[in-house]
Amino acid sequence: MQESPGWDAPSQLLSAEMGLSPRLFPLVPSASESDHFHMQSESLVGPLMQSISHQHWKVRVAIIEATGTVVQFGSGKSVDDVLPHFAQRLFDNVPQVRQAVTRVVGDWLLRLRDRYSFFHKLIPLLLSSLDDEIPEIAREAANLWEKVGLQWQTENEEDLKDKLDFAGPPPAHHPSPGSRPGLGCRELVFRNLSKILPAVCHDIGDWVAGTRVKSAQLLVVLLLHAEDHVTQHLEPVLRTLQHACADEERAVVSSCTRSAQLIGTFVSPEVFLKLILPTLRKSPSPSGLLVLASVIQGCPREALRPHVKIIAAELAQAHICQGSENLLYGESLLLCVQAVVAVSREDCRGSSLQLMEVLVTVLALWGATGLGDKVQETLATLAAVASMDSSLDLFREHTGPLLEWLAGSHQAWTIHSAELLQFDVVVTHSGPALGEALPQLVPVLQSCLQPTRDPSMRLRLFSTLTGVLLRARETVDSQGASLEGLHAPSPALSCLRSRQFHAYLDTMIKDIFVPNLQWHAGRTAGAIRTAAVSCLWALISSGILSNKQVQEVRGTLTPQILTALEEDSQMTRLTSCRIISAFLKTSDDVIDPDKFMKIYPELLKRLDDVSTEVRLAATSTLVTWLERAGKEGGKSCDQGSIQYLYRELLVYLDDPESTVQDAVLEALKAGSALFPDLLVRETEAVLHKHRSPTYCEQLLQHLQTLPPAP
Repeated sequence: MQESPGWDAPSQLLSAEMGLSPRLFPLVPSASESDHFHMQSESLVGPLMQSISHQHWKVRVAIIEATGTVVQFGSGKSVDDVLPHFAQRLFDNVPQVRQAVTRVVGDWLLRLRDRYSFFHKLIPLLLSSLDDEIPEIAREAANLWEKVGLQWQTENEEDLKDKLDFAGPPPAHHPSPGSRPGLGCRELVFRNLSKILPAVCHDIGDWVAGTRVKSAQLLVVLLLHAEDHVTQHLEPVLRTLQHACADEERAVVSSCTRSAQLIGTFVSPEVFLKLILPTLRKSPSPSGLLVLASVIQGCPREALRPHVKIIAAELAQAHICQGSENLLYGESLLLCVQAVVAVSREDCRGSSLQLMEVLVTVLALWGATGLGDKVQETLATLAAVASMDSSLDLFREHTGPLLEWLAGSHQAWTIHSAELLQFDVVVTHSGPALGEALPQLVPVLQSCLQPTRDPSMRLRLFSTLTGVLLRARETVDSQGASLEGLHAPSPALSCLRSRQFHAYLDTMIKDIFVPNLQWHAGRTAGAIRTAAVSCLWALISSGILSNKQVQEVRGTLTPQILTALEEDSQMTRLTSCRIISAFLKTSDDVIDPDKFMKIYPELLKRLDDVSTEVRLAATSTLVTWLERAGKEGGKSCDQGSIQYLYRELLVYLDDPESTVQDAVLEALKAGSALFPDLLVRETEAVLHKHRSPTYCEQLLQHLQTLPPAP
């Protein structure tokens, strides 16, 4: 078959594939053929659309081009039949096919006789190509769209006269003022937006992922053209974005957040907040928070300024900041705070407390899942915009109010309460500021650590309090620690250091430690006693108590600690030995003889403990007890009691554990000055009974070096 003028090779290929005469597919019919072709064009659309998905891409391209000619010079009624197939070809894997659709649709927008009737159907197809993955196609679509806008602007110059003559600059916060679409393009989109948006919003929820991605990309382009005209369509658009931001496809979420940013740029906050905030109050969701964060990111600072307090107050509401335990919810909530801080900057100073409440909640609920570092970065940013050096300054300013905020509900706390986690975060992150918030802190601890409260919660609070007391000079007694630089004598420094914490020591001992150290049956009760003993040790070993305060603690708690030596928990027994040793070392007063003599029998029992560590600790405490007895000249001890103690220790001097033997030898040496002659007699009496006389001989040698008794 020879190729005649007016026919091209693709036409021949197409006609061969379809079994039709090539004379039916001229690229440009002659004038004499136009009328006849117009009457026959509708009959060609059906066969063309049946073959538009042909397996060969060149055939698909030829069919698209032929369809363009058929519709161009045929009946406009065929456009509705063709568009669904063209829309499907925009998802074609072959770039040439997508490019052919772009060219044909662009040509229709420029030259189709009835194009004004089909603008709302053709514009979405051409605009979809602006985001094509092939840059060449995207550039060609942009060029065609610019021509379409200029042509429409020229054709409607009278209607646009005022806008052309008094054209204003781009909006102050336009995302790309240098490449703002022309007036004709913007007007075309605006005038057809009411017809285009419903279909786009519907397709964003389509079950096919590709359709959702394309529709979300198209929505961004439409909003960029519509600018502030989108206000009248805001409710359905926001509703669509809130659903789409929960999409599993990242590309959909990315495009939707970009759309939300554009809404923030072009729409007044007063308008979009009236639609977004009620939805969040009614049904908080990660997608709703993500939309809010995105519109805030796009909002100009000047426009957002009057609404910062409203947004912060809403985010701090319990039903919003505690709306879900889902990690995605926490990430979206944190994004909202980051957006407010980043956009409003110094304007958020007046709302820093509410923002802190949200950040504390995020850290409490999701800090362990990976958001901790991001929260710390946000705290640092918030401190910077508030002209503070670090987040510690934020806590210094807000720890008291934060604890008051939490204290309002502490009567109902359990281990499952979010407020308990928030309390833990505030206490552990406040650092030196905690010393200034003791009036708010201690009453909460006093109430929540009563024996009638949830045991698991009490365990959690004791763990938190122990961590704080281990760093007491940097936390609850931070002002006292700052006095180290005064180089005052030790007693004076201790007095100064305790001035802050001293007022609450009696409350902590009598209302917190005493009730929780009392014996109750059960594993849980035992665990609480262990936690209480550990917490007490943290307090005593912190160095913030003066000798007088240690004496007060000793007088109140010695009976409970001696009882704790019998606990099943090895940790409790070990820590109790250390506490008794600390009581004996730091007390300068004369201990009541009866109370003093009740200590050593309990320690002797621990020499039979299953744990070598506990045995060594008990022996070390006995050394302290004997040294204390020696300092008092034996006034608190009768010879019979000491003789009993000597005999018991001599038994353990032959212990299978060499470390225990060494410790017992030191204990006997420490107590040898009390009644040396008695100890010599007792040692010589058991010398032949020991497996090895080595330790007895060492003890006797030591006794010989002692000065004679007066």
